[in-house]
Amino acid sequence: MRSPISTTRRVACACALAAAALQACVVVPVDPRTGQPYPATPRDPMGQAPVTVIAPPAAPSGQPPQASLMTARLYPLNTQANQGGLLTATVIDNHTGRGSFSLVYLGDTLQGEATRVDGSYSAFGRLHNEVLGVAPRGFSGRRGIANAYGSRGVNAQCEYVLSGPAQGTGVCLFSDGAKYQMHFGA
Repeated sequence: MRSPISTTRRVACACALAAAALQACVVVPVDPRTGQPYPATPRDPMGQAPVTVIAPPAAPSGQPPQASLMTARLYPLNTQANQGGLLTATVIDNHTGRGSFSLVYLGDTLQGEATRVDGSYSAFGRLHNEVLGVAPRGFSGRRGIANAYGSRGVNAQCEYVLSGPAQGTGVCLFSDGAKYQMHFGA
């Protein structure tokens, strides 16, 4: 059995040896963007070492942007929609042109997807005409369509135009005939 004194001496000797070995080491700041040491900077006249500000590295360009959550309120426009009342839909935008779309309608959770479409998408505007009536409309902003399906067999088809980061309007037509107007934004 070893005595506690000999163990303490051994630890003290190991610490002293490590300190002696590191005595000649110098800490050199390294630029995280390049991996190269920062150039030496002269001292100012007051003898103070200048302060070096290190900018955090930029996010790698290969990583996709973070998904964002948008909410939309759906307001009933006809008798069938009045049975469901005011609805809230959520869109998780993956910033890739596609995302998920979900809402609860008459106790059934409808889930599906939302997709951005460009101005040449020929079917865009059909749902606006079915829900709001045929009228000349100008669509200005990012266009999108969304579809969702529930376990009870009801589905929803929507189209919308985003006029800002999380603002816009649209319409939804449900397979049971319910018609809703959609408003994005807080």
